[in-house]
Formats: sequence, structure tokens, C-alpha cells
Amino acid sequence: MADDRGRSRRGATRTGVVQRVLDTHAQERSASLGRPLRVLDLGGGTGGTAVPLAVAGHSITVVDPSPDALFSLRRRATEHGVEDRVRALQGDADTVRDLVGDTDGGFDLVCLHGTLEVVDDPAAAVGAVAALLAPGGTFSLVVAQRLHAVLARAMAGQLDRARAVLTRPDGRWGDDDPSPRRFDEDAVLGLLREHGLEPVHVQGVRVFADLVPPAVQDSEADRAALAALEEAAVSADGHPLLGGLGSALHVLATTG
Repeated sequence: MADDRGRSRRGATRTGVVQRVLDTHAQERSASLGRPLRVLDLGGGTGGTAVPLAVAGHSITVVDPSPDALFSLRRRATEHGVEDRVRALQGDADTVRDLVGDTDGGFDLVCLHGTLEVVDDPAAAVGAVAALLAPGGTFSLVVAQRLHAVLARAMAGQLDRARAVLTRPDGRWGDDDPSPRRFDEDAVLGLLREHGLEPVHVQGVRVFADLVPPAVQDSEADRAALAALEEAAVSADGHPLLGGLGSALHVLATTG
């Protein structure tokens, strides 16, 4: 149980910057519209993104292929008293349009976090998201970045793997790589623009969290220090180079 709590807290450190940006955007957009947002979290799993948004008052639909993840999502929503604002549907990017049905003008916010790497056709998935957005709606995308994996493999002494990640089009080191693909920022932004989505926020995240050993994240003080370091690394007046080395890229893009 203690190990589970530790993993949960380390996970919060890894996702904290993304959640803060998302919460701020949702709050501002909701104020502009004068109502809570209609949100779709595609591949939303156990609700790490969805439940905080529901707690803030928004209506969330989570689509995920895993029944176990959706069970955990429902339990988490109930624990936070927001089960009436969270709808859980089993499916994926290929079936999402049929699952959600008539969305009464589309979703104000669609989240696709850590999912574009594993879909069969990334371009089709982005196209499906674009079709589900309301006019002026926002797409929140989080994808794995190539350069972080190059650095991590080199630091581990796996130089052949580092070179493969750097040079292969899919950003993988081989057939035993658990990640189906990794992305470069320019390719991601180009893919979004091809589907009529204009990036308005581009930020590399998890610069250090995935490199720092878990043993160095055991105490609250250690986790707070790591979170502060992550915030400094991605701040507007920070060092842009560090964002490119983050293990993930977070993009907000709008329909214009």
C-alpha cells in the first residue's frame, strides 16, 4: 500500500504541469462561455485528468478500451462525489464518434494524453478529434518526445539504442521497445495544422521527472523540490532548450 501511494505521488509530479495548464485553460474557457465545459478524454484511463476537471464542475466523457481502467475511473469519480459528471465508455479512437453520438454542437475540450503513440493511425485519430470539437474548441495533446528517449538511453549506456531512437522515423530503438512511436515537435504541429487545428500552447514537460530515480522521490520534500524544478524548467522565462528534452510534449490547439 505504501508503494502504491508512492507511485501515485510520483505520478502526480510527472503530470502536475500539464494538469495545471489544463485546469487554467478550462477555467478561462468556462468563464468565457458562461457555463461548464463539455469535455472528452480519449484514452483517459483511470481518470487522472478527467476527475479533477469534473471536480471543477465540468461534464466529462471518458473513452478507453480497458474495462479495468474504466472501473477504476468510476470508483475514483464516486470517491470525489462527481460520478454524475463523469460518463465512462469502452472504446477507442476508431469507435469514438459512434460511441459519443450527438454531442449537441461538439466538445469544448478534447484530451488525448499518452494515446497518439499507440493508435494504429495517428493522422486518423487527430482527424477524429478535430471532427468532434465545437467551434472554438480546444484539443489538448500529450505525446512522447524523441530526444528525451535518446538522452535516457545514452545515460543508461545503451548507445546503439540511443542512435536508433534518434535516426529511425518512428523514434523506436527496435522491436523490443515498449513505445510504438515517439514524436518530434515539428511533426506534431504539422499534423495538427493539417486538420485545421492551430497550436496556441506548446510546452515540453517531464524534463527531469522520468530521469530522477524513484529513491530520490520518496519524501514529500523531495517531490516538492522536483515539482519546483519542473515548473522552473518549463516556465515562460526559463530555458527553451530544456522543453525539447522533456519526455513528453504538451500542445493546446484550437479550431480557430
